[in-house]
Amino acid sequence: MSIATISTHERGSTLSALARESFDLIVIGGGITGAGIARDAARRGLSVALLEAADFASGTSSRSSKLIHGGLRYLERGEINLVRKTALERKEIYKAAPHLCEPRWMVMPMSGRTKLYSLRIAVTTYERLGAVDRKDGHRAWSGSTLAEKEPVLDRRKFPHALAYREYLTDDARLVLANLRSAAAAGATLINHAPVVGLLRSGDRAIGVEARCELSGELLSVQGRMIVNAAGPWVEAIQRLENPAASPLLHLSKGIHISIPASKLPVRNLLVLDTSDKRRIFAIRRGDVVYIGTTDTTYEPGAEVWPTIEREDVDYLLAPVSDYFSCGPLGPGDIVGAWAGLRPLIADPTKKNPAELSRRDELLLGPLGILSVAGGKLTGYRGMARRVLDSVAEGLGRALPEPGDEPPLPGGDFDGDLKALASHLGQTHDLDEPTAGRLARLFGTEAEQVLALGAQPLYPGATCVEGEVPWAVAREGAAKLEDLLYRRTRLPLYGLDPRAAIAPLAARMASELAWDDERQRAEIAHAQARLDADLGFT
Repeated sequence: MSIATISTHERGSTLSALARESFDLIVIGGGITGAGIARDAARRGLSVALLEAADFASGTSSRSSKLIHGGLRYLERGEINLVRKTALERKEIYKAAPHLCEPRWMVMPMSGRTKLYSLRIAVTTYERLGAVDRKDGHRAWSGSTLAEKEPVLDRRKFPHALAYREYLTDDARLVLANLRSAAAAGATLINHAPVVGLLRSGDRAIGVEARCELSGELLSVQGRMIVNAAGPWVEAIQRLENPAASPLLHLSKGIHISIPASKLPVRNLLVLDTSDKRRIFAIRRGDVVYIGTTDTTYEPGAEVWPTIEREDVDYLLAPVSDYFSCGPLGPGDIVGAWAGLRPLIADPTKKNPAELSRRDELLLGPLGILSVAGGKLTGYRGMARRVLDSVAEGLGRALPEPGDEPPLPGGDFDGDLKALASHLGQTHDLDEPTAGRLARLFGTEAEQVLALGAQPLYPGATCVEGEVPWAVAREGAAKLEDLLYRRTRLPLYGLDPRAAIAPLAARMASELAWDDERQRAEIAHAQARLDADLGFT
């Protein structure tokens, strides 16, 4: 098996291979769905090409609430099969990537015992569906226990809480891990290469036309089967196949905001009720607590950077003063924000996106392109298996079962993140925040990252110098935005991502031989992007 590498240094040879070879399967879209499909297909022996229009995970798959969970609310709506599948899937993802599937307490504050008892029944059912071991089962917290576990919670209003296990991930890095696993199994992967047309032979699509955004090169990629896994852009690819294709998606916008943990010292993953009877999360991640998500129809259509409105922000801040005793918070306290689009399957009988099912659906187009829509982050592996069943039928041959799955890159350890972080800290003389961050982003590969440069990117930073050459040589980072947003994740979990822009740009310029003009342009773009993130203030 080859090394799990997607190298920007080898981008030219990757483009040549895409143009030269003919593939069993072409996957359009480098989010979690496309990554899962490419990995499954390559491990089953298919030759695979994957093309992503922007950066890997640049759309929905880097903008989620970052939870691997079955979705208790779907159980309440009667979607038992969906909950069973995704609840069981949590164990499989944890086994493959424990650094990217961290068990944490999901805490639901309660105002009275009656509601607590009612919820315990639902959670017990949820845990049974997910085959949760009894020793890892839910807990009821109150009194001194609740004061110790979640001291900032207003216990006069919420004297009780129910805590049960869910898993915290980093969505973009889970995508990258799957893509690198696909590359190790032989898949050919490229980002910043939008599909602009189709190759046809009679009534069949036999490939795609793409454009490299970095070089301007046009290339034709041939393949026997094509899977459209473009997320919110699924309909755009469908229109290449059939300009008269019927609308398929209902795009729902979800935003999150990050607040310094010093101002909102939450310790776990908390569930908060909103005024319109929805639930949102307040999730501790290192130095920040992020709050989300909204669920509103997005009329402008598919965009990489959906607009964050002030009303979205006010909606997320509103419950904070109801639940916590740390004082009011306002837009000026926010240090980061992100918005993503959920590609939900449209239902003409339901206008509210919160009512729409998160099911996935496969559609075969008139030229034989298989489009994948809907679905949840947690269910990506099952979705990939269903797609591969249809691909096998299209290819006219049975595919071997993938067998026992090896860990994803960085996941070859026992799941004890604290022990891993402690080892990194002691071995490389790292402070606790830096060691913990590296363990959660890279798992056991943190050692290799540190070997490339263990010095802080700048004084006081938890990001180290080795992350830059690693991102370029192993993870396909080609732009400063790729590195800042989807490799280091500093705008999401950092208190001052601006401090990292110039040092990251300087090291990336050295790696990729950028001239001064290119470096200035990359810096200006990153600064403008951060300005836009907080443009609602």
